[in-house]
Amino acid sequence: MSVPPKVLEIAEAIRTMRVRGAGRIARAAVEALMEAAKQSKAKTVDQLVEELDRCAEILLATRPTAVSLPNGVRYVMSRVLSTAESSTDVEEVREAAVKAAEAFIRESKTAVKRIGEIGARMISDGETIMTHCQSSAVFEVLRRVVESGKSVRVIATETRPLYQGRLTAKLLSEVGIPVTVIVDGAARYMMPDVDRVLVGADAVAANGALVNKIGTSMIALAAYEARVPFFTAAETYKLSPETMLGELILIEERSPYEVIPEEMLKSMKGVSVRNPSFDVTPPEYIDGIITERGVVPPHGVVSLLYEVFGWMKADTLLRYQTYYRR
Repeated sequence: MSVPPKVLEIAEAIRTMRVRGAGRIARAAVEALMEAAKQSKAKTVDQLVEELDRCAEILLATRPTAVSLPNGVRYVMSRVLSTAESSTDVEEVREAAVKAAEAFIRESKTAVKRIGEIGARMISDGETIMTHCQSSAVFEVLRRVVESGKSVRVIATETRPLYQGRLTAKLLSEVGIPVTVIVDGAARYMMPDVDRVLVGADAVAANGALVNKIGTSMIALAAYEARVPFFTAAETYKLSPETMLGELILIEERSPYEVIPEEMLKSMKGVSVRNPSFDVTPPEYIDGIITERGVVPPHGVVSLLYEVFGWMKADTLLRYQTYYRR
């Protein structure tokens, strides 16, 4: 069974972080499934489902921490499997996959806009906001703040080792927001100047814990110590249904050569590098989670999970949980 080149191309772009950001990753994965469905030459429903299953497995193996990706895949595949149970028409199942993918992409973009509207109302004129890494939802909140006539100043960490914070600074400057870029280790030093911390999310667990770019938990701790409110902006497809079953969110570790160039590291005998991409911020350090359905406290996430993932059958969750854990 061959996998369409487009699917492999998107999977590689996600794996190598040419596609960044949890929302973009999810939409790219769903787009890959849509292309697979469109290009499939399957003659039977079973063949089509098998092909899409294989594509899902490849996509799910790319970034284990980005919960948005498996949630996007499950969104599409749950509808594919449901249609396949009641139909022997391969074109009907193909259409279900395409429509589900289109719906997920549309809803995910709408979610970011809604978070922007909600988050912007929470921010007062003249605030200084610290952010970390790059987040479409955070950018939309801050863009909406400026659009509403309020002024803000942003302190952005550069976010080592790949410096996504520099891109955040560039994007914010383009909409007229003054930005000060700092090294990650200066976050605590700068905290007395901050009115609010606002970060994105790669995943949110059932207990309200936040998984985000490495360094987030240290910033949250510094904010907690300084009594600075800490918020995360997270679309509901970043909630992790696995954690309702007692699973832990896997933390991705990337190449050591992102931290130290390969030639230099090889010349340093006895030196090794750990490069975790994410860390976990405990719920007690989080004041609120801004979603497209409103602002919820960390302890409200479990109720939101039941509300959001009520469409998901247990067997669908377990089926793609297997891939997710590989």
